Amino acid sequence: MMEIQRYLAEEVAEDHADGIITRREAMRRLGLLGVGSAAASALLAGPVAQAGAHSSHRPGRGPSHDDGTVVEWAPVPTEAITFPGPNGTLMAAFAPASHPLGGLLVIHENRGLTDHIRVVAGRFAAAGYSALAIDLLSEEGGTAAIGGEAEVGAILASVPPERFDADMKAGVTELARRLPGERLAAIGFCFGGGMVWRLLAAGERRLSAAAPFYGPFPEGGDLRRAKAAVLGVYGGLDTRVGATRPAAQAAIAAAGLRSRILVFTQADHAFFNDTTARFNAPAAAEAYRQTLRWFGKFVAGPGSHRSR
Repeated sequence: MMEIQRYLAEEVAEDHADGIITRREAMRRLGLLGVGSAAASALLAGPVAQAGAHSSHRPGRGPSHDDGTVVEWAPVPTEAITFPGPNGTLMAAFAPASHPLGGLLVIHENRGLTDHIRVVAGRFAAAGYSALAIDLLSEEGGTAAIGGEAEVGAILASVPPERFDADMKAGVTELARRLPGERLAAIGFCFGGGMVWRLLAAGERRLSAAAPFYGPFPEGGDLRRAKAAVLGVYGGLDTRVGATRPAAQAAIAAAGLRSRILVFTQADHAFFNDTTARFNAPAAAEAYRQTLRWFGKFVAGPGSHRSR
């Protein structure tokens, strides 16, 4: 299997192991990904599936501040935008910060550009980073034009990854156009985390920071043309993606990039997504806080005053 196809197939196996989808649905999704029935059965019974069925996920409560202060906060609403891409018009959701500290490219999971990702973009915009959440299925008419999660995954697996590289670079260009003179960053989750690694390996030098969340590092990825300070975020229970972490760290070291690796030992893959069964509230809250600190240091720049 191709690298992205294999990764998305393993996602299906983990979802089945964790009871998120039935075996019948898992087989259907694997079929859409081009995995034969024998290989699909082996995958659902193999070590990837075994690793996925190991934890319970108990959402916790974040920190509270009981000093009597009243603070009103909400994610910035996103607006649907289009902009030029290498093969035609690209689609995205854009959340403008009222007083931008920088710009942020947001790259979606294997579910495509969902409401959850729009909210993530809006949260970062509320924290000061105008966020552009690109739809990597723009050439297919956008995520909303596709039937469902399984179909989205099948299309993502079939697209040459070089197309994603070019589309993401176009997204950076659009951010730079909208935020002249501001520093830029990228963040991605799951499939999107892997895309952030790909974007850096593709030589995108306009990014000052990057935060791939539990994204698989691409085979043979070389980061020596990148400039971004990298915050790598992993779930300690996510052994599948975690197995690619040494390669990521070796590539970071070879490139001489500033970096920090966060491993949330009691969290699993996709722990940041509050619409899934793997959501881990304490880990998600801390990952968000640490990401804002990272962007505050490398995107907002010296002298920025942040209390978020």
